[in-house]
Amino acid sequence: MGQAASAAAVLAAGTPGKRFALAHSRILIHQPSAQGEGQSSDLEIQAREILRIRALQETLLARHTGRSETEIRRDTERDKIFSAAEARDYGLIDDVITSRKSTTARPVAGVA
Repeated sequence: MGQAASAAAVLAAGTPGKRFALAHSRILIHQPSAQGEGQSSDLEIQAREILRIRALQETLLARHTGRSETEIRRDTERDKIFSAAEARDYGLIDDVITSRKSTTARPVAGVA
């Protein structure tokens, strides 16, 4: 059991063919958020940065999932939680690991 939340969804949308989740995992995507305080000019800078990050997130998730940026924007408007199977169907991962023998992942060099 595990969870990949927020920016972790971008990591889960990494190298095709090597994106896995355990069967009882969940994956969460949503738009960026932040808490702000300070002068109005500082808040404006923070707001612009959040919007920049949101656009980048939408572009990356669209590229790695095969979904449109419009669909990603709609789906990240609020928290969207996927089961492992739903994340696979959405394109965030390639396969669901149900046992130690069910993955086709190759060992990484130098990792025991």
